[in-house]
Amino acid sequence: MSQGSGFITERYIVNGDDFHAAGSASSAMKKLLRSIGVPPEAIRRAAICMYEGEINMVIHACGGEAEVSFDGEYITIHLADKGPGIENPQLALKEGYSTATDEIRELGFGAGMGLPNMKRNSDELEMESVLGEGTTIVMKIKV
Repeated sequence: MSQGSGFITERYIVNGDDFHAAGSASSAMKKLLRSIGVPPEAIRRAAICMYEGEINMVIHACGGEAEVSFDGEYITIHLADKGPGIENPQLALKEGYSTATDEIRELGFGAGMGLPNMKRNSDELEMESVLGEGTTIVMKIKV
């Protein structure tokens, strides 16, 4: 964790295809935000955004990296992966749309709610995806 002038940044590595570790970054982020006194409702929203992003990186992108920062006004979550990219980002934001395999669905994932939940629980969401190169998502949650 780096700190300076009230600004805190933490990075987390998300391993692909590791469902046992999925959620560990969002749990660590919640603990960090609690320790610095972020209000519970902002922590709840940030945790949903982080968890959904983490699961998407595990399922679709062979992992990635998450960076969480807090500047006193916003929690910013920056997710980046080197996965296959999202063919139609606007369609992927619609509830119920999923490209998850049957095997992933049998595990209880892939209902098509990840990106919609991220959008619903963030105040700002920007997504950039390039086929064959990966996806970057930046979410901001006002505290």
